[in-house]
Amino acid sequence: MTALLELDQIQLAYDTEPGPRVVVDALSLTLERGHIGCLLGPSGCGKTSVLRAIAGFEPLRRGRIRLDGAEISSPTASVEPQARRVGMMFQDHALFPHLDVAGNVAFGLRRLPRPRQRERVRDMLALVGLEAMAGSYPHELSGGQQQRVALARALAPSPELLLLDEPFSNLDADTRERLAFELRDLLQESGHTALLVTHDQAEAFAIADRIGVLRDGTLAQWDTPYHLRHHPADAGVAAFIRREALAERRAAAYARGSQAGAPPV
Repeated sequence: MTALLELDQIQLAYDTEPGPRVVVDALSLTLERGHIGCLLGPSGCGKTSVLRAIAGFEPLRRGRIRLDGAEISSPTASVEPQARRVGMMFQDHALFPHLDVAGNVAFGLRRLPRPRQRERVRDMLALVGLEAMAGSYPHELSGGQQQRVALARALAPSPELLLLDEPFSNLDADTRERLAFELRDLLQESGHTALLVTHDQAEAFAIADRIGVLRDGTLAQWDTPYHLRHHPADAGVAAFIRREALAERRAAAYARGSQAGAPPV
């Protein structure tokens, strides 16, 4: 398969006193067309900054970003965000409260003729299983339904690449796990390429074909879920995977105990 997304030694930094603060340094990866990638790491490690750079909202200090072979970002030139054919789904879904579900999904389709807009909205709502909710408003939907509307809106303009910033962070653990599998099925069915960021290891392993472990702004390993678990690149990656897995098991045990009325473990 061919690479759709290529990050080549990118560096991101913010201007501070007394000098620039580097948040991502020398990060390189490739994501193949039709695959789902995930950047995994704790808060503040640079995950969201990478997404924003791909979307065109953060300038590069060094390196190159290419989409389908065409350079879209460098320190000296950058394609405008609206011209990149990149869709972004935000952490809080960012649905417009004054628009119904159909209106939210149609928001990025305003340049299309009205009949084509309506057809595309129907197709997207069918994809996410919300045809019956077209006339509902965001406050009338569950968290999971809002997440699916946000996904339909992001997919409606047919982006080459879909970026997802902590898409399940506002949901409870059971809903997160269920929707992670649903999202993977939807993206595979539609053939889209996606890159998401999360701090939740279970979420990353449930959905991604490739996972990148970010550590202090650098990419410690970019690999398949199997190789991350069984062939970590170094002791730091191995410790991170073990530590996060242990935390997830404890959280699951706590939830089970709370639901049963038992004391937490």
